[in-house]
Formats: sequence, C-alpha cells, structure tokens
Amino acid sequence: MVDEQKTERAILVGYYKKSGDQRQFELSMEELAELAHTAEAEVVATLTQGRDQVDSRLYVGKGKVEEINVLVQELEADLVIFNDELTPMQIRNLEHIIECKVIDRTQLILDIFAQRARSREGKWQVELAQLQYRLPRLTGKGAELSRLGAGIGTRGPGETKLETDRRHIRRRISEIEGHLAEVKRHRQLYRERRKKNAVFQVAIVGYTNAGKSTILNRLTDAGILEENKLFATLDPTSRRVNLPGGEEIIVTDTVGFIQHLPHQLVAAFRSTLEEAAEADLILQVIDASHPDYQIHMEVVDEVLTELGAESIPRLTVFNKMDRVEERPISAVSGKVLYLSAYVEEDMQRLLQAIEAHIESQYNRYVLRLPTERGDLYALVRRNLHVLREKIGEDGMYYELEVKGKGIEQLSPELVTFLS
Repeated sequence: MVDEQKTERAILVGYYKKSGDQRQFELSMEELAELAHTAEAEVVATLTQGRDQVDSRLYVGKGKVEEINVLVQELEADLVIFNDELTPMQIRNLEHIIECKVIDRTQLILDIFAQRARSREGKWQVELAQLQYRLPRLTGKGAELSRLGAGIGTRGPGETKLETDRRHIRRRISEIEGHLAEVKRHRQLYRERRKKNAVFQVAIVGYTNAGKSTILNRLTDAGILEENKLFATLDPTSRRVNLPGGEEIIVTDTVGFIQHLPHQLVAAFRSTLEEAAEADLILQVIDASHPDYQIHMEVVDEVLTELGAESIPRLTVFNKMDRVEERPISAVSGKVLYLSAYVEEDMQRLLQAIEAHIESQYNRYVLRLPTERGDLYALVRRNLHVLREKIGEDGMYYELEVKGKGIEQLSPELVTFLS
C-alpha cells in the first residue's frame, strides 16, 4: 500500500500599499489561495498588512513576522507563502525567524508549472524558469561549504560548493536555452509551412481557468485536461477545425495568464506564447461569471502587448454565460460573443463568427487559367483557398473560384486571367 503524500498546511501572507487598489489586492490574495489549493496545500490562515511601503528586510513589519511565527507553532503549519516575489535578502531574513519553510508567489507558481508540464519542451521551459529564479538566491556560509583540495597544486580553500552550484546552474541554463532554441526553430518552420499553405490560424488566449481548453475540446476531440484549477493546461495544443462552409483552420490553446505572472515564466514560455503573436485571429476567452473579469481582461491585454500581439484582430468571447443572469458590461471594440462552451448551438455560433471574420478579410476571384500554365495553377492551389474548380468544356482552361488576400501579391500576371 502506497502512503498518500501529506497535505502541507499553509499560511498566506500579503502586503498592500495603503494608497493602492484594495480590490486588486483582494483578488490577488484570492488567487494566492487558489494557487495553494492547486498545489495541493491546505490554507489554514491568511494574514495581511497595509503599509506605506514594503519592508525591505522582511517584506512585512517585524511585529507581523513574529505574529506569523506564533501562528506557525499554534496551527502546526508546514509553510508560509508570501504574495509577492521576495528578494534574496528577504527570504534569507525570514527563514532565520520563521520556523518552517518560506516561499513566495513566484516559487508557488513555478511549483505548479513543474507539476503540470507534460511535454519535453514544457518541462525544459519550467526548469529554465526555476534555475533563473534560483541563481541569484543561492546562499552559503563560506568555510563550511569549502571543498578543500588534496595533493600538490590543489591545496588551499578550493572552490566553494556555492560557486560550484552557480557554475552548474549557469551551464544547465545554457544547455536548456540551446534545446529551446532548436524547438523554437522547428516551431517557426511549422508556422511558416502553415502560412505557405494559407491555413488560417486562431489562438485561444485568456486568464487561467476561463474555459479555453473546454472550448477547444468542444470544437474538436482534442482531449485536453479540463479542471477547475489554475493552470490546468500548460502545453500548447493545436488542432484542425472545420468551419460550417468547409474551410479548415488551425486552432491553438495557449497557457493561461494571471496577475503578476513571474517574468521568468513569460520569458521561458515566450516561444509558446508566440503562437498568439503569429495568429491571424485571437480568440480572447473571458470567464463571465468571475466578479473581477475586467481586471482579468486588463492582465491579458498587458501580456499580449508585451508579446507584440496587440494589433492582431480579436474576437472577444464571454464564456460561462450559463452561470450569470445578466450580460457583463464591457467596452471592448470589435465583435463580442456571449456563450457557454457546453451549449452546442453556442459553439456553432462561435464557428460562424470565425468564418464571418475570415470572409471579411479575404477577396473572392474567378480565374480562367490556360491548362498549359501549370506553374500559375500550382501557385493558386498553394496560396489561395479554392472554393470551386472545373476544366472548361474545350479542355483548354481551368475555371477557378478562389478567395485570398490579394492575387496581385502572388503574381501580377494572375490579374490578366481574371474572368
């Protein structure tokens, strides 16, 4: 019989600026509790402190740290989780006072990502982010970590374990970056091939737990994990989807966003998130039932801007409408859909909206190409979507009805064969 892993008992600690946005802080603390739950921890207490500025040595005041330590003893807590990324000095000082494990929001998110990464690329990305986080936080106590040499030419203090660890981490970071550069190169080749084949690409983005994976599963049989936890999906999943008119498109599910997503993770997952930056259309999914959906939208906007994807056409989808009585109020520009991923008619409306967007982007042409111009025929087939095709009665011409973004861009010669 295998022993079940003991559930860790956690105390959450948050600091807010007295003049800051109180609701945004409350949302951040609620998310911290959800993150702890996702990491399989039991939250036994939550402490907050309002100050004019964060304590540079201990994050919160000394009296609050002593209060935390008393609670740790009383509640038999296994760890204390702080709601911001702590500096190396803050972690060191807190560990000397608090008699249990101390972690920050970034470490917690990294731990969840480490649990949930499935693909080789995902695991590399998480390990890279963890090592980049750890490197400036390595600490040691000099003499007790020394590796004394033995024999002629090696006597002396030698290299400390700390220095060895740093060298090992830097070497491993370099190795992983090399692996990811190769993966990124392959991913770029796939993207270029899809673009060359004129396959329309849709990226599903949104706050974590908004229902992105559920929507892709309903549109296809992708089989992506659906779970009411944060970051249920880490690895991007691309699937072919047929629109009502018969056109085939590629739809990609991406990792969810969150407030204060660690910069190490944004950097590490950049190649994955670039799926959104390379898309022809972004499907922004919002949990209509969440009281702070507008803050979620702002966070997604910030990350998309950071990725250089703010100018890509966007279709805004308010999901989970089965859980609300009124439509959310939103000042977004462009097309907005209100739906539930579990309602088949709503999924059909979503496909129709994507199809309508594609139709608005493309022109239709009727071409009459001489059959001896196989080069132009192949060019058209490769780069435009063929709606209808037949050979003329005399067998001398291809008659093609196509749509695309401009035949003159493919070849000015094609214009002369417009029917």
